[in-house]
Amino acid sequence: MEPTTPEAIDPAAVATAERTKLSPLSERRMRRILDVLCDATRLKIVRALRDNQLAASDLARILGRSRSATSQHLRVLREADIVQPSRNGNVVRYRLATDLNAEILRDIDAAFDKLEPGPTN
Repeated sequence: MEPTTPEAIDPAAVATAERTKLSPLSERRMRRILDVLCDATRLKIVRALRDNQLAASDLARILGRSRSATSQHLRVLREADIVQPSRNGNVVRYRLATDLNAEILRDIDAAFDKLEPGPTN
């Protein structure tokens, strides 16, 4: 016997909410972005790159981490299409990607700026 779904209390609101559900593809992309965001070091990298292009060694210095650990975080960010590398000789610099994933992260980062306490008067 299949379970029955009770009648909606507000059918119009339910219909509106159902129309705004994410597609399975969008839901997977959202989960991937959120997985990337669940690490403070990767958020720090995104913040450091929002106005700069930086080499992994410079990012490691900013983060106070080893270059190896920083490179692992950069790999995750690259695979999620959030950062893009560009090579100049033997130096690889990273910048934020310009696609939708990076745009979403920039918006989230800007929202985090609002968490910072303002100057006291």
